[in-house]
Amino acid sequence: MNSAPVSRKNRNSKRSGNVQHFQRPEWVDEAEYPFRSRLFAAPQGNIHYVDEGEGEVLLFVHGNPTWSFMYRHLIRGLSDRYRCIAPDHLGFGLSDKPEGLSYLPQLHADNLARFIEALGLKEITLVIHDWGGPIGFSYALAHPENVKRLIIFNTSCWSLKGVAGAERFSRVVGSPLGHFVCRTFNAFPRFVIPRVMGDRSRLTPEIHQHYIRPFPTPASRQATWMLAKALIGESDWLASLWDRRARLGGIPVQILCGQKDPTFGPDKLARWEEAFPAHNTLAFPEIGHFVAEELGRDAVAPIQTFLTTHQRHPGPA
Repeated sequence: MNSAPVSRKNRNSKRSGNVQHFQRPEWVDEAEYPFRSRLFAAPQGNIHYVDEGEGEVLLFVHGNPTWSFMYRHLIRGLSDRYRCIAPDHLGFGLSDKPEGLSYLPQLHADNLARFIEALGLKEITLVIHDWGGPIGFSYALAHPENVKRLIIFNTSCWSLKGVAGAERFSRVVGSPLGHFVCRTFNAFPRFVIPRVMGDRSRLTPEIHQHYIRPFPTPASRQATWMLAKALIGESDWLASLWDRRARLGGIPVQILCGQKDPTFGPDKLARWEEAFPAHNTLAFPEIGHFVAEELGRDAVAPIQTFLTTHQRHPGPA
């Protein structure tokens, strides 16, 4: 694949108005991530994002502990036909990491809604993964008329109370010891990412560094710990999202599920399929949690097929 940035006419005035001078860290591989950096001024700090291509809007929403880098193959493969936008939540990627912030998922959901409104994005296709699921789902439930499709990688948008593995994980990681490990050893990107990959050989040392190095100091790692703790701690908010899922019942949904994911595997897939009858599913037996990273360019063709098949906005259910 051509590693050069996608050439495009910048016809969107709001897009050009959000370009600011931004010095990327030297560790960002421009061949892997050949996109122009942009900044959006949220009330709590600057949100870094990329905005490539023209046409219908595909909005990529990441989870913990990733950033827009995870979607690089999809952005490069689809931005010749679509406008691909991928923000980094505060506390992640190349965005600001202010101290003293809650970093709860509701904060990220509020900022995502603010970001969409500021950029004037319409008839969005949301691409969601991990915590990007409930963060993006929150926007879709509040604005069903503005969401045209959903593309779902491994995630859940419901309470995980009573799920033994999730409760144990959140309890241990959310403890003072877990806080110490996350802040001191950068545990989430360093140890958890490889552990939940279906094929660890796909995560080269060079690529792995792009997930480790956004968090250079103990203070910069707070957001990764907070979202781990929120897995159970924010159960009521998650349950409130799922209780309103019927608002999106008629929306076209493409699910790409890595079945080697120890947390968001086949049982979560079945729940999504039951909730959204207008779904198309692709299940990958050898892929783990980080589907967009593991599939890479192989995810482009099925997503392109889904997008061209479902052109009409169905309207809210």
